[in-house]
Amino acid sequence: MTRAADYAVRAIVHLASLPDRSRASLGELATGVDVSPAFLSKVLQRLVRAGLIRSRRGKCGGFELSRDIASVSLLDVLHALDSVPTLNACLAPRGCARSATCGAHVVWLEAQGRLRDVLAGASLARIARLSRARRRPAAPRGRGAGRDLDEHR
Repeated sequence: MTRAADYAVRAIVHLASLPDRSRASLGELATGVDVSPAFLSKVLQRLVRAGLIRSRRGKCGGFELSRDIASVSLLDVLHALDSVPTLNACLAPRGCARSATCGAHVVWLEAQGRLRDVLAGASLARIARLSRARRRPAAPRGRGAGRDLDEHR
C-alpha cells in the first residue's frame, strides 16, 4: 500500500469519527492524522475527485464526507488512490509467465479475493467506531486496578 493510500485512510477515518456533517480544515486534518498539509492536500483532492469527500472554500470551509459512512468501504478509499494491495506480482495486470502452470497461483488468487472481501466489508462507520473506542482510556477493572505493579513485589 502506498504512503498516499495510508494517509487517505487516516484522513477519511478522522472525518468519519467527527460528529455528523462536521468539516475539518486542511490544518486540522493534517494535525489529526500526523501528515504534512502539502502532501495531504494532494491526497484529499484525489478523495474529492472520487466523490468520497467534498471540499468547501471560505471561512467556514474545509473537508467533509460526501456519502454516508456506512456505504463507504476501505476498498473504496484504496480504489480512489489506485492502491489496492496486490499480494504477489503474479496477480498484477501483467501477471507472470508461470501463472498458468503454478499451483501457488491458485492460492494467491484465493488470498487476494479474501483480502478484497475483507476490505470491501470494512465500512467507514465500523472503522470510525473502532477508532473512537480505542482512543477512550480504559476504565480500571477489578479490585486493585490501577495500582503500580511494583507495589506487590
